[in-house]
Amino acid sequence: MTDIRATDLTLEEKASLTSGASFWYTKPLDRVGLPAIMVTDGPHGLRKQREGGDHLGMGDSVPATCFPPAVGLGSSWDVDLIDRVGQALGVETSIENVAVLLGPGINIKRSPLCGRNFEYFSEDPIVSGVLGAALVRGIQSQGVGASLKHFAANNQEEDRMRVSSDVDPRPLREIYLRGFERVVKDAQPWTVMCAYNKINGVYASEDPWLLTQVLRDDWGFEGLVVSDWGAVNDRVKGLPAGLDLEMPSSNGATDRQLVAAVQEGTLDEAALDVAAQRVIDLVEKAQAGAGRVEGPLDVDAHHALAREAAGRSVVLLRNQDGVLPLRRDAKLAVVGAFAEKPRYQGAGSSMINPTRLDDALTAIRAAATGDVAYAAGFSVAPGATDAEQAALRDEAVATASGADTVVLFLGLPARIESEGYDRTDIDLPVEQLALLDALLEVTPNVVVVLSNGGVVALPFSDRVPAILEAWLLGQAGGSATADVLFGDVNPSGKLTETIPVRLSDTPAYLDFPGEFGHVRYGEGLFVGYRWYDARNLEVAYPFGHGLSYTTFAYGEASAAVDLGGDVVVTVPVTNTGAVAGREVVQVYTSLSGSAVQRPQRELKAFASVALEPGETVEVTLTVRREDLAYWDTRVDRWVVEGGEYVVEAAASSRDIRSSATVEVAGDEVVLPLSRESSMGEVIAHPVAGPIIQAAIAQMMQGMEGVADIMPEGVDPTAMMASFPFGRISMMAGDAASPEMIDGLIAMANAGGAPQA
Repeated sequence: MTDIRATDLTLEEKASLTSGASFWYTKPLDRVGLPAIMVTDGPHGLRKQREGGDHLGMGDSVPATCFPPAVGLGSSWDVDLIDRVGQALGVETSIENVAVLLGPGINIKRSPLCGRNFEYFSEDPIVSGVLGAALVRGIQSQGVGASLKHFAANNQEEDRMRVSSDVDPRPLREIYLRGFERVVKDAQPWTVMCAYNKINGVYASEDPWLLTQVLRDDWGFEGLVVSDWGAVNDRVKGLPAGLDLEMPSSNGATDRQLVAAVQEGTLDEAALDVAAQRVIDLVEKAQAGAGRVEGPLDVDAHHALAREAAGRSVVLLRNQDGVLPLRRDAKLAVVGAFAEKPRYQGAGSSMINPTRLDDALTAIRAAATGDVAYAAGFSVAPGATDAEQAALRDEAVATASGADTVVLFLGLPARIESEGYDRTDIDLPVEQLALLDALLEVTPNVVVVLSNGGVVALPFSDRVPAILEAWLLGQAGGSATADVLFGDVNPSGKLTETIPVRLSDTPAYLDFPGEFGHVRYGEGLFVGYRWYDARNLEVAYPFGHGLSYTTFAYGEASAAVDLGGDVVVTVPVTNTGAVAGREVVQVYTSLSGSAVQRPQRELKAFASVALEPGETVEVTLTVRREDLAYWDTRVDRWVVEGGEYVVEAAASSRDIRSSATVEVAGDEVVLPLSRESSMGEVIAHPVAGPIIQAAIAQMMQGMEGVADIMPEGVDPTAMMASFPFGRISMMAGDAASPEMIDGLIAMANAGGAPQA
């Protein structure tokens, strides 16, 4: 296909390219030989509608491998594993002749109530950004595109089509945009999908600050911005703001609006040229990669990868007295409906039609050599009566009596977690908690396996010997759960979100989901573990926590700044147990005495390390200098504050194993002065400071009487630090006339030096 230039097209042709032809296809332009391309949902599998299926494609999509959703996959913390999953997704996308897979989603888990948290990686932007970039690289290595979503501050489902996420500049940049920035800079996704919501009162789909200034000018994004499906509010506003492609089809309505706006002079045709050219470029890029992967799909190989990824996603929260791994010859009772009918993905646009589906009960029976009894224990049917639940509970208690160990599958029914609405609590259903209580009356050896897309309260965590957080694990999750239970896979997953004790402890508790079209991000920077640490709150399990069937010892950490300004951290880690395992080494930083409010510690780097028994590996991690920066609202840019940083090597945010300090040079920040500048700011100024300090010293020489009545140790200069500079004449009189003040301000802002 020859290069096609938007400027060579008619006005109507250009406008037509900027909206879809149907739900999943872009418009072709036969006159110039530009074909249509297909995009379709992800992000943990390909959801491609069959020909003739329903218009959303939910009821009749082609079979595809359902990998663990982000809630599970993120818990692996494994960049290489996620890259391999991305490659597999890219292969399936290419085989099905789809140009762009809509994912990954990397929005921050601001509240555990968000109904779509199962599609997101973490409460931390570094984790979200690093893992999101790995998935994008993997997908795009196969000649197809990814779509980074949902840009930005899309952290709830309630009123998501219109709610305004009202976020202050620092948390917006440091928490909610930082992960997107990492993916864009490291992986250059072919497309970025803008969110439904508003940000500080402006729809994401028509925000030039977000879509052009930040995304393109600041971050260097080179691809196309596509709307979320139905996210366009005003197409004529959105296009020049940076929204290139509206999806799905508007049946030509918005195309005609764009043509009319150009003809009326309210829209510059050059802006339309830019958007149309980006669509053309995307189509040409897709055509260049088309056919890179030929079918048929190796279903077995991809299922095996899904099983490996699922096993690596399981988090062992608790394991008292080594109750896990299970003995194969033990007399087991498996209880819980999810063991037989697994919950393996969330509801909504990411629902995959799996190529096959493993259940844990079958896998446990295949792995065990002893008896394995089973009882459902509860019903997940919405109409189940109390009497029906009681009968199932009694059956389960009878089944469990006499068993060496009970493996109890608890979790959230599918109807509770879905795109489109949020949860109202973090509790497990009452009938499941009643079942657990009943089982504990007949045996203490109850191993709990959780199936859930968002965190749940665990009021029983000190009453059972073992808990596996098995999330939603995709189509091979049943077999992977058995692998972990019997020790064929040593669990290595760690939490990418904090499990709170109660909902009222959570950061956004008083500000979620908002009211009257606005949600105030009142917790500011203090999202997730940042909040719990700042308030010294007890948690059920902390961010980064996860146990293993072996143990790991950390040696003395060291940290040094390299020639590029990054901080290189090294720490020896030893497998001190009897079996091979993986440890996720985490690096947190802090800066005491900072000029700005900061969390107690913040994650800045991590690595998943495989270790044989007795093996020691010196783990090297790099903290990027840019990740030490805070967003300085005074100058509206990133600033690295100089000072002695504490660098902590940790097994979780509350399990610090070793620490070091490193001196980091700061960025120079010279603020323009004005009459509103404080005396402290003026004194700190490189030009004005020496002049003012000399003037203050001279002024104080004539005020000995004032000094005599001051309490001992009081520094008059410190008292004046917050005094507005423009009002100093009330104290200095003729020594600081308004003309002199204005002259000093002008000289300082010009970078001049005092005249002799």
